[in-house]
Amino acid sequence: MTSTATVPQLKAATGATFLVFGINGLVFASWAARIPAVTEILHITAGQMGTLLLCLAVGSLIALPTAGFVVGRIGTANTVRGAGLVAAAAGVGVALSLMAASVPGTAIALFFFGIGVGLWDVSQNIEGADVEHRLGRTIMPQFHAAFSGGAFVGALIGAGLSTLGVGLPEHLLVIAAVVAVLTTVAPRYFLPHLPAEAPAPGDAEHGKGGSAWRDGRTLLIGVVVLGATLTEGAGNDWIAKASVDGLGAEQSTGALLFAAFVLAMTAMRFFGGRAIDVYGRVAVLRASMAAATAGLCLFVFAGTIWLAAAGAVLWGVGAALAFPIGMSAAADDPRKAAARVSVVSTLGYIAFLAGPPLLGYLGDVTGIRTALLAIGIPIVVALVLAGAAKPLPAR
Repeated sequence: MTSTATVPQLKAATGATFLVFGINGLVFASWAARIPAVTEILHITAGQMGTLLLCLAVGSLIALPTAGFVVGRIGTANTVRGAGLVAAAAGVGVALSLMAASVPGTAIALFFFGIGVGLWDVSQNIEGADVEHRLGRTIMPQFHAAFSGGAFVGALIGAGLSTLGVGLPEHLLVIAAVVAVLTTVAPRYFLPHLPAEAPAPGDAEHGKGGSAWRDGRTLLIGVVVLGATLTEGAGNDWIAKASVDGLGAEQSTGALLFAAFVLAMTAMRFFGGRAIDVYGRVAVLRASMAAATAGLCLFVFAGTIWLAAAGAVLWGVGAALAFPIGMSAAADDPRKAAARVSVVSTLGYIAFLAGPPLLGYLGDVTGIRTALLAIGIPIVVALVLAGAAKPLPAR
């Protein structure tokens, strides 16, 4: 349960939430950007690396459904602190395992890394939604833009350190120290919360996730977010590859098209909040899904790199706002925000983690650029169900 907050407290909480989102993105990219170094250090194949990544995914998927219960018990600030420390300790474990060239040790450490990141993600979204409610204007997309910006910085740092010959274990140890410090300090500026009250009759999902999985509106929002995260994940994983395979582009050109997609998505998250305030969630969601559909089709059927680049940009614009809108919609009722955000996050991340590999399998049959058309189906479903994100009536 939240208490009243002063204007300085609200400003401090906004800044702290931006920082927590940005550090989360930095951690994600610091690992992802240097995956090739892991395969080299451990002397493993791409398939074996995929198994290691599955360990991380399993940890996250275990943590996400329980995150609402944890936040309901100890609050967003303590959850971020605990999750950050788990992620930092796991990062140290990955570094030490790499130094010892231990594949089992790396797998175990990545499993716990996934748990830490999963809890961290849900709790930061709940805090972001609380800040948004208190501000009275849409700011959740900007928090997600901070994640994207942090990921961009993390990727640049990873590339730079790799060029300088700095080892991945040393890199991870420094990142772990930064995470441990910032996730301990930043949450002290989160919004003040009162101890959780006992749930009233009919409020069984307060602080728990069980009945949230049976709430129709929450599940519909989850389906919308599922379509959005599949759209984003497919773009992240396959735009560069599809450009090379489908258009005969150089690898550097494929990377530039991927960068255009990411930059378009980040810019839309920074500046799209105003559109949500003016036109409403449902209208912006429908426009976003329409833009994603148009951008996807343009990218797939383009005969030139320039048209494909335009499609990638439009695709990024369309993919940008649906996930943060879904988080805001799930948290409309502050009493049940923890459980409902946990449910929607779980559905979204299942698509984010599982969807792109499935597209890869389909791409073996049809070619990856053609296979991307398959995500048009969940995009259209998300467009049709966008009305589920309509704000709840004021109480």
